[in-house]
Amino acid sequence: MGAKICGITNIDAAKCAVENGAKAVGFVFAESKRKISPEDAKAIIKELPEDIWKVGVFVNESKEKIEEIISIAGINMIQLHGDESNEFASQFSLPIIKAFSIGSEEDLKAVAAFDCDYVLLDSPREKYHGGNGKTFDWAVLKNYDFKGKKVILAGGLNTENIKEALETVQPDLVDVSSGVETNGKKDLKKIRDFLLSVNLHKQ
Repeated sequence: MGAKICGITNIDAAKCAVENGAKAVGFVFAESKRKISPEDAKAIIKELPEDIWKVGVFVNESKEKIEEIISIAGINMIQLHGDESNEFASQFSLPIIKAFSIGSEEDLKAVAAFDCDYVLLDSPREKYHGGNGKTFDWAVLKNYDFKGKKVILAGGLNTENIKEALETVQPDLVDVSSGVETNGKKDLKKIRDFLLSVNLHKQ
């Protein structure tokens, strides 16, 4: 069990995440209030340990653009957070995290059908494809067979609900962005407190 701090835009937040036990940090290259340029991501990534997952988040981007950003920024995992197909995902050599919006148990059928290493389960879409800071009904995930895929839980997580989330879903990883922010900016104390809560309650 580990944690991913997503929507990183500066070195202080990235280092705080890593120093407090995050397994992964996420950089958003799609339209978002947390969007970062490949060059700025590169400057942060070169300061981080090699074994940390540096995840690039993309939404319905072209293969060529994703590969260009990978080569500039130095990310080592790809998160597809749009309507990308199995065929599209299979074109990349890096590990794939495929995100799904979960509104009901019916939405889990698409998760089961997708061939990837990791699935990220998020709340239903709003203006952006993620980072809405809202939870969904975790009960629909209970006892669901994900066919060996690693499950990443996202959507509205924070220090208040992380214990319940871990007990209900038992994910392989939890993903947080807005839950460790104050006024839309990463809050170092909230990052530390969230990661402490994850370590305290993980199975």
